[in-house]
Amino acid sequence: MPDTPKNNTSRSSASRLAEVVSSVLKPLLFASKDAFRHLNSVKGIENLVSTLSSDAESLGAGEAESAVFAELKALFSGFDDLAVEEKKERLRKGVSLAHSIGAPEKTPAVTAEEASAMLKKLKTPLEFVKGIGPKLAERLGKKGLTTVEDMLYFLPIRYEDRRYIIKIKELTPGASTVTTGTVVAQGETRYGRRKVYEMAVSDGSAILKVKWFNYKLSYMSGRFKTGQRLMLYGVVSSYGHQKEMIHPDIEAVDADETEQIEQGIVPVYSQIENFHQKTIRKIVSGVVEGYSESAVGGLPDGVVERCGLLGLKNAFREAHLPAAFDASLAKKSLVFDELFLLELGLALKRRELKRERGIAFSSSAGGRFEGIEDKLRRLLPFRLTAAQEKVYLEIKNDMESPHPMNRLIQGDVGSGKTIVSLMAALKAVEAGYQAAIMAPTEILSEQHYLTTHRYAEALGVKPLLLTGNMTKGERKAGLELIREGGVDLVVGTHALIQKDVDFSKLGLIVIDEQHRFGVVQRAALKKKGFGSENEIYPDILIMTATPIPRTLSMTVFGDLDVSIIDELPPGRKPVHTKILREADRVKAYEIIRKEVVEGSQCYIVYPLVEESEELSLRDATRMQEHLRKDIFKEFKVGLLHGRMKSSEKESVMRGFKERRLDILVSTTVIEVGVDVPNATVMLVEHAERFGLAQLHQLRGRVGRGEKKSICLLLAAWTNAEDTYKRLKVMEATQDGFKIAEEDLSIRGPGDFLGTRQAGLPDFRTSEALTNLTLLKRAREEADRFLEADPALKSAEAGRIKLVLKARWEGRLELAEIG
Repeated sequence: MPDTPKNNTSRSSASRLAEVVSSVLKPLLFASKDAFRHLNSVKGIENLVSTLSSDAESLGAGEAESAVFAELKALFSGFDDLAVEEKKERLRKGVSLAHSIGAPEKTPAVTAEEASAMLKKLKTPLEFVKGIGPKLAERLGKKGLTTVEDMLYFLPIRYEDRRYIIKIKELTPGASTVTTGTVVAQGETRYGRRKVYEMAVSDGSAILKVKWFNYKLSYMSGRFKTGQRLMLYGVVSSYGHQKEMIHPDIEAVDADETEQIEQGIVPVYSQIENFHQKTIRKIVSGVVEGYSESAVGGLPDGVVERCGLLGLKNAFREAHLPAAFDASLAKKSLVFDELFLLELGLALKRRELKRERGIAFSSSAGGRFEGIEDKLRRLLPFRLTAAQEKVYLEIKNDMESPHPMNRLIQGDVGSGKTIVSLMAALKAVEAGYQAAIMAPTEILSEQHYLTTHRYAEALGVKPLLLTGNMTKGERKAGLELIREGGVDLVVGTHALIQKDVDFSKLGLIVIDEQHRFGVVQRAALKKKGFGSENEIYPDILIMTATPIPRTLSMTVFGDLDVSIIDELPPGRKPVHTKILREADRVKAYEIIRKEVVEGSQCYIVYPLVEESEELSLRDATRMQEHLRKDIFKEFKVGLLHGRMKSSEKESVMRGFKERRLDILVSTTVIEVGVDVPNATVMLVEHAERFGLAQLHQLRGRVGRGEKKSICLLLAAWTNAEDTYKRLKVMEATQDGFKIAEEDLSIRGPGDFLGTRQAGLPDFRTSEALTNLTLLKRAREEADRFLEADPALKSAEAGRIKLVLKARWEGRLELAEIG
């Protein structure tokens, strides 16, 4: 039965009372932990306990609870003025009292019917939310925020403790601090040869200098007005005897907001267009107040209790409207909810795969292709490395089993994945089946064809390249050969999954760079396999040069077995890598000129296609024009970026490969690209903006020929101390897996793979895959849940199935979830 309004009110009050208890406990526990190590950094406990005690009364706390809150209030009266030992004693007693407050009434379990209605409410478009409307909704949409659920998961990037706004005179160098002041002067100045944008801010007690080293003058000069009141958050430093902040976060403050800003824990969000932070906070707060009650989580109740987590709605409230400075429990609860549903979905996928029937490939004695593997080995001008042999054996064992192979080969650029995949394809051909190799672009599929067709033809295997560039007649003839079994090995792009492509007897599918396709295309190709109408599925082999840490690959490719080629063939030359600063730009251009004059080619990579208003970054389009006209007039300079049509991109890459271009200015679209052995130099602009894994991928574009190669990483100034330290990893190692592990610890998993393309649910919390301990625990809890209820028949499973389907958004096509 649905709740009556009275029940809803009682449930809400009990929930809020639990939040008050939690908010009292957090600072007390923080001050008490590690033998009271943080005691001196906790201020304002008296005011906090007093305010929260009043909140408890307004929520209708029972007589016993009210008495405890009154005792707490008295206990912490005058706390800041007490001697240290007395403070410790009161904290011990306070923790005990707070824990003694009766557990709030347990929230009734959400039925599947209620969960369905709640999930529907979370999909409410923002334009229909009170206080937003169509115009604001359109601007929010540019940030990827289109529904109420998007807004709830738009979590603060940090919090500011505005209970203690420090006067400029009292700022301490080295501390991250909030202060306020009025702009008294601003403008561009010079320190030696270096231009700096500088602003002087005063609060009457002293002057604070604010500096920007990376800026666009036209934007900065109009950003702040003299006399404007600002709130600044950043690390305080000193230059001479002058206190300063470099690149701080700044928020304009209205004159009538003085009282309002000087209290509370304030969430700070990632910037949206030109919205003020206070506008973002107002929008988010409205959504949280109006919709957080509809947040339905995917965790079993037992897991929430066992792991000491908050329910989803309380987690959202605590994350966006924190009562205490530490909102880590709220974020941990949101992350765990995501990870549990990820692991549950993957466990179901693995279970489904084990039930599928596949082809057990066996050599046909006396057949046309008997002994083809040995013949290929004799043709190869090199011996396979030990890592290649190990991976091929794993593939061979999979192919001979009666279940479909779903295996991923990971290996750095040049590690020899292609030849291993060709051996797998020939094993399928030897057994009387066809094999298909699918690459993400026309030019890459041509590259695969060029690598494989020489060997295939020498062995009597008939290959075919199927691309979008074929004439109508060529395509028709090719499709007939595929359908009639006239070809054994088909190489192509996504053209292979089009409806008119019918294979005679497809047994193996090789997919290069899975994340450039996605699970939908993978599933479409799988359905073209021989016997798929009778639910007998082909083997699938996926290759990626994106190094993914072993810890993460278990999750990212949770439904695949992973093989790693972690050894480069002998003779492969390492790419010399050098980090440069802006002052070294001329030197970088000289290195490029020298190499091009000697007959080599060069890539110059930028993070942006076009100039950005707010980010002072060089962009590919503008810089290509500048380099062509002013720097490298004597060379042919091309441009490549992701917004170009496929045919334009193919044409530019072909021009570069055929040496009609000397220098290719590009965005990261070349990250997974064509093999150009003559390219020996890469210059990456704004290297500080890239993840290490991405830089490693880009570096893999050079060093593919006989000549020595160099990769120049040009990093702009940044006040993030670890930027250069992070980039030094690139100078120190060529090992993609070491780089990936380092990148994972620094930036999180986003750089490795788009989750949508991997067929995983989108991660709403940025920390979702960085906490590997939490990930492991989520996997254990998901397995435990499935073990207890394998058919997912319990009432609780009804709610969890609905949430699971909603999060995976159709990417979990399993009978188990109905």
